Amino acid sequence: MRSVDSPRTSFQARALATILLTAGLAACGVSGRENVASASDLPAFGPQADYPVLIGEPYEVAGMVYTPADVLNYDEVGYIALDAGTTGYSAAHHTLPVPSYVEVTSLESGRTILVRLDRRGPMDTNHILALSPAAMAQLGANVETPVRVRRVNPPEEQRAMLRQGNAAPLRMETPGTLLAVLRRRLPESGAASLAASAQAPQALETVELTASTLAPEPSGALPEITTALVEAHTDVATVSANDAQQEPASSERPAQVAKAEVESGFVVQAAAFANPDNARRAAETLGGEVSRSGQYFRVRTGPFATRGEAEASLANVQRAGYSDARILTSG
Repeated sequence: MRSVDSPRTSFQARALATILLTAGLAACGVSGRENVASASDLPAFGPQADYPVLIGEPYEVAGMVYTPADVLNYDEVGYIALDAGTTGYSAAHHTLPVPSYVEVTSLESGRTILVRLDRRGPMDTNHILALSPAAMAQLGANVETPVRVRRVNPPEEQRAMLRQGNAAPLRMETPGTLLAVLRRRLPESGAASLAASAQAPQALETVELTASTLAPEPSGALPEITTALVEAHTDVATVSANDAQQEPASSERPAQVAKAEVESGFVVQAAAFANPDNARRAAETLGGEVSRSGQYFRVRTGPFATRGEAEASLANVQRAGYSDARILTSG
């Protein structure tokens, strides 16, 4: 009689155990993969999805030579074209890196959208850029609409929206006073740089002005500012200071008049907003405060002890695009 502990029996037992163990692990592996996505199932996400970035060599379109370049503070005005047949919220540009992102502002309505530049063009005209049909509709514009184009660095969440062919949220609208300034910078054709005079975005400049001989204006003599019920861009300092209207400084007045003003004080009212969030952002930009007046939210700087200090603040506020700003007495 053969012993159960013979080599042949032991081998068969070990083989059977190996088969059962392998089958068990395979079953576990099948059930464990139910909730695990493979790398091919995951969407492309993160900054790496915008690489490689292409610049390219100079080329000519409609008699003009374009030299692609990585310009970080690109800020120009011009007229748009339609890039028919393209999809998503995208655009074609002559020189900026591909891909990159720009804000496009209609100088007719003030509406601003975010688009992704993913191709060169327009290749038959000298328009500042060509929008896809979806982007043109979001902007509410048509061919030849004057626009401002600014290169920006949006958050990755919005980049992903555009890469997937979806629209990014609308940006802050531009106030009418600034639109008027920008329209005066439009060329007859092609594009004109706004950074040529300002060189680069920078903080608002502090202006030193002497005191005025004018008497304080009572706050009741001026109507509430309600015309600027839109948001201002936080970088309007890139527009030349000479384009924003300013009240001229007056000559220095006697010391006794200035002393009387200390008792009442002055404030500069920049604008009034219907939306408190818009008012808060404007106040942060101007270094002012928000106060509620009925259904509107007023943005003011100050108070200032002398009218000269208030005039200095007024010049800075107007340079930021609020040409309707006024000085009021705070007493």
